[in-house]
Amino acid sequence: MIRIQTVVNKKMLREFIDFPHALYKDDKNYVPELFIAQRDLLTPGKHPFHENATVQLFLATDERTVKGRIAAIVNRRSNDFNNATDGFFGFFDCVNDKEIAKQLFEAAESWLKSEGMTTLIGPVNPSTNETCGLLIEGFDRPPVVMMPYNKPYYLDLIESAGLSKETDLLAWRLETDTVNERSVNLHKALEERLARHHIVIRNIDMKNFKNEAKRLREVYNAAWDRNLGFVPMTNNEFDYLAKDLKMILNPKFCLVAEKEGKIVGFALALPDINQILIKIKRGRLFPFGLFKLLLGLKKVNELRIIALGVIEGYKKLGIEACFYATIIERAHQGNIKAGEGSWILEDNFLMNKGIQSINGKVYKKYRLFEKKI
Repeated sequence: MIRIQTVVNKKMLREFIDFPHALYKDDKNYVPELFIAQRDLLTPGKHPFHENATVQLFLATDERTVKGRIAAIVNRRSNDFNNATDGFFGFFDCVNDKEIAKQLFEAAESWLKSEGMTTLIGPVNPSTNETCGLLIEGFDRPPVVMMPYNKPYYLDLIESAGLSKETDLLAWRLETDTVNERSVNLHKALEERLARHHIVIRNIDMKNFKNEAKRLREVYNAAWDRNLGFVPMTNNEFDYLAKDLKMILNPKFCLVAEKEGKIVGFALALPDINQILIKIKRGRLFPFGLFKLLLGLKKVNELRIIALGVIEGYKKLGIEACFYATIIERAHQGNIKAGEGSWILEDNFLMNKGIQSINGKVYKKYRLFEKKI
């Protein structure tokens, strides 16, 4: 008999975090999440997300083993920003059993309704500022850094639980040796054009990282505020993320567009450390995983373009094209063979057309679901 239990102690939290390791043990494309990072992300007082949210974790168990998990999430900041009563689900993993999946979703929905929520949206882990979406196309490769991965049958489980498509998120692949270099060839002309508007493109200043991060947060919250599912990051959330990313960030691929001291746009491409994490058993950095991570960074040969945005009033000046040209040019100079641009909303026609024009190919697709509860 399956029991649905709320996670109430550290032992159960460890079981919640570790369950995917057993589920995906024979999947060559599975990348384990770092245990320490997941534990902190799911623990109030450890991660700033919980300052404006409440999360309830559920486990599905039989007499001996975990069969599934799900998180029910009330994101007060999201609901205040969107004037909504949305409940979210995330961290969904389950054996291929529709009844177990149904019971997990029923537990999440019941709890969310008790909190006054009227809609179920997800998966988000735990928000669109972290990993989100269900992989529905592109199971032949491992996920890149900060992107989700799941079994193909999850689509059937989620739809059987009564959820339907809200929107799809696209991941584009750019091969360094086949990318259209038109933007690279125009790079100098683009920079000269920006210079006439007193705009310069520069690397992030790592020696002044804390202040740079503060200014980038303001641009992030302004440049992405019209995107579906967007939730502005609090100061604490952005600082927490920036501190994490600083450890793997290459300043050559973190670019800032600045006009007379004002940051008007930025682009961030991260090394795909999943190439290393895939080899770290059960997501444990100790005793040897940390060395694999630090020593492996120089061997990483792919990037993920995780953010690229320009604030209103400075779009269509060529800043975005200059960002892409700089990243492509520097990828050629190093050992970078490919990059992923993700995620991009399926109806973001301007961005999708721009990536397609430089020979990008959609190679993975993710879906967000919704349901009235």
